[in-house]
Amino acid sequence: MGNSEQSVDLPWQGDACSLVDAFRSGERTPLDELDAVVRAIEASNLNAFSHLHLEQAREAAEHADVSKPFGGVPIGVKELDQVEGWPDTHACALFAGDIAPHTNTNVARARDLGGAVLVGQTTASEFGGVNLTRTVINGTTHNPWRHGTTPGGSSGGTAAAVAGGIVTLGTGGDGGGSIRIPAGFCGLVGLKATYGRIPLTPDARLGAMTVTHGCLSRSVRDTARWFDVCNGRDPREPLSLPRVDGWEAGLGTHLDELRGKRVAVVADWGSAVVSPVMWELLEEAADRLIADCGMTRVDDVDTALPRMGAAWSVANSVGLIDKLGERWPECADQLTPEIRFSMEHGAPNYGADARIKLERRRSELNEAMARIFDTASGGVDFVMTASNPDIAFAADGPLPGVFGGVEAGAGNNGKLTFPANLHGNPAISVPAGQVDGLPIGLQIVGPHFSEELLLDLALTVERERPWPLTVAATPA
Repeated sequence: MGNSEQSVDLPWQGDACSLVDAFRSGERTPLDELDAVVRAIEASNLNAFSHLHLEQAREAAEHADVSKPFGGVPIGVKELDQVEGWPDTHACALFAGDIAPHTNTNVARARDLGGAVLVGQTTASEFGGVNLTRTVINGTTHNPWRHGTTPGGSSGGTAAAVAGGIVTLGTGGDGGGSIRIPAGFCGLVGLKATYGRIPLTPDARLGAMTVTHGCLSRSVRDTARWFDVCNGRDPREPLSLPRVDGWEAGLGTHLDELRGKRVAVVADWGSAVVSPVMWELLEEAADRLIADCGMTRVDDVDTALPRMGAAWSVANSVGLIDKLGERWPECADQLTPEIRFSMEHGAPNYGADARIKLERRRSELNEAMARIFDTASGGVDFVMTASNPDIAFAADGPLPGVFGGVEAGAGNNGKLTFPANLHGNPAISVPAGQVDGLPIGLQIVGPHFSEELLLDLALTVERERPWPLTVAATPA
C-alpha cells in the first residue's frame, strides 16, 4: 500500500495508512504532503473541491501529531458536512453566504482524535439529493477515470479527489447510496455502516432515519481505521450506537467465521435493472469471493423487496421544505433540475397520508429484510449485488434511463442502494473490475452489526484481486 520511491512533488498515491507510516519514518512530512495536495488541486480539472481553508490546514500540518491514527493526513470534507467557520451551503446557490456554526462530530473526531488535516470541502450534489455531482453553485465534478463522466453523488467530490490521486481519504455520507454509488463509479472502498454507528450530531435531524456518515478510501484498512476513530455513541443522538473498537486490528481474523456462510447473488436487488454486461462480470466476482472464503451460494431464497418509489421521494422532501422554507417557489431558477422537480412534485404531497404510506412500506421492507437475513429459517448471511446499475454516465446528466441497452427509466438509479438505508443495515462497495475502462463495484449487504465480516470479505477481494489505488496507478 506504500509508494516509497514517489517524489514529494506529487500527492501520496498509496493509502492513508501508508502515508502515516511515511510520516512516522521521516520519509515525508505533513507539510510536504499538504503542499503537494494543494498543487494537485490547483492543477486538477476534476472540480473536486469547492472551498479550501489553507491557512488553517498549514497550521494543522505544522503541528501534526503523527502518532495519531491519521496524524498529518490531508483529507477532503464533503460539502454537506459542517466545519465551524467554513461555508455551509448544502451545495445550493441560495446559501452561498452561510457559515457553519459548528463542526460535525464525524469531522471533529477525524481531526481531533485522528489527527487529520482538513484541507477543504469536496463538492457534493445539491442537498445530497441525486447520484451525480453537478450544481448551480459549483458546476460539474468529473470522474478521474474519464473526464465527462460522473463520479456519482452525493459524495462525488470526495470520490473524485481520492481516486484522482489528490487526497488519500475524505468524508462521505450515505442516505440512499451516496458513499457506495461514488465508490462503485470510482473504484474505491465505500462502507455504509449500520445506522447510528457514527452519530449525526450536533443538531442531529433524524428525518427519514436513513443517513449514515463514513468515508471513501483506497483501501480496506483505511476504512477500518476511519471507523475505529469516528464511531461511538453521542447522547445528543438517541439512536447512535455504543462505541466499538479494533476493526483495523481485527482485519483478517474473521475468515474462519466466514466459512460456510450462505450468500444470495442477486441481479435485481430492490427491483433494479442492471446492465447485463456488467452483471456478468460482477456475478463472476461474487462467485470467486464465495469460493475464496469457503461460503455457499444459495439461489432459492426469496429476495424480493417491496417497492418504495414515491413514498421514499415524498418522505425525503420534508428536508427540502425545511431548508428552502419561504424561498420557494421564487428560488426555483436557482436550483438544480432534480431538486426543483422534487419541490414541485414531492413536497406538495407531503402530509399525513404520505407519511402513513411510507411507514407501512418501511414496515413491509423491514419484515422482508429480516426474513432474507434469517438463516435459521432458510435465509442468508449476505446478499451480493451491484453497487450501480451501470458504469458512470454523463457528468452533466441527466440521469440515465437505459442500462446496458435495457430500458428501465430514471427511477432505476439508486434502487440497488436504497434498501440498506431504509433498513439501517451495513453494506460495502468493493472494486470488482472494469467495463469499457470504467470501474464497477460489487456491493455486499449484511445484517445489522456485521461490518467486521463485510470488511474481511472486502479484504479478501483486495488480497486476491488487488485494484489500482488511484487512476495514475492503473497498469499500462
